[in-house]
Amino acid sequence: MPEQSNDYRVVVFGAAGVGKSSLVLRFVRGTFRETYIPTIEDTYRQVINCDKSICTLQITDTTGSHQFPAMQRLSISKGHAFILVYSVTNRQSMEDLHPIFDQICQIKGDIQKIPIMLVGNKSDDTQRELDASEGQALASKWKCAFMETSAKMNYNVQELFQELLNLEQRRTISLQVDGKKSKQQKKKDKLQGKCSVM
Repeated sequence: MPEQSNDYRVVVFGAAGVGKSSLVLRFVRGTFRETYIPTIEDTYRQVINCDKSICTLQITDTTGSHQFPAMQRLSISKGHAFILVYSVTNRQSMEDLHPIFDQICQIKGDIQKIPIMLVGNKSDDTQRELDASEGQALASKWKCAFMETSAKMNYNVQELFQELLNLEQRRTISLQVDGKKSKQQKKKDKLQGKCSVM
C-alpha cells in the first residue's frame, strides 16, 4: 500500500496505440494530436485540493509495449488508482489488459478499495470491434468502473478523471471543471472535503 503523501498517483495502462497519451494530454492540456508517438513513460502533474489541503495529481502515462516489466511493477506498487485503456476498434487491446489487471491484483492484494477504471477509448470511430456491453461485462467481472471515451472528440475525458477520483474512499478528492460544478459535485462539496483543479 503506498504511503499517504501529497501526491495522488494515477497510472494509465494499455496496449500501444489505444490512446493513453491522447487521453492524458486532452485532460491535462486540452490538446489532441493526430500523429502517433510511442511513449516509454511520461508523468504529468496537476495541483488539486485533497482533504481540504493542496496535493498533486500525478498521472503516469506508461508504455504500451511489454519491454519494461520492472517499470510496470514499480508503477503499480506506487499507484493509488489505475486507468486501464483499450481501443473499441481493437479487440486484442482489451485482451492485453488481462495480464496487467492480474498484476495489479497480485501486487496490491485486496483491490476492493483501489479505484480502477476500465476505459474503451476511440468511441467516435466507426470501425468498432467491441460494443460498450463487452466493456461493461469485463468491468463487472473485474468489479471496477467502466466508461467509453473519445480523446479526439473530448468525450468523457474530464468525466473519466472525475469518476476515478470519486471512487477513492480513503480520502476526499475530486475535480472542479472550469469553475462549474456538476450536481453530483455540489452534493459532494456539501459533505466535507472540497477538491478542485487549480
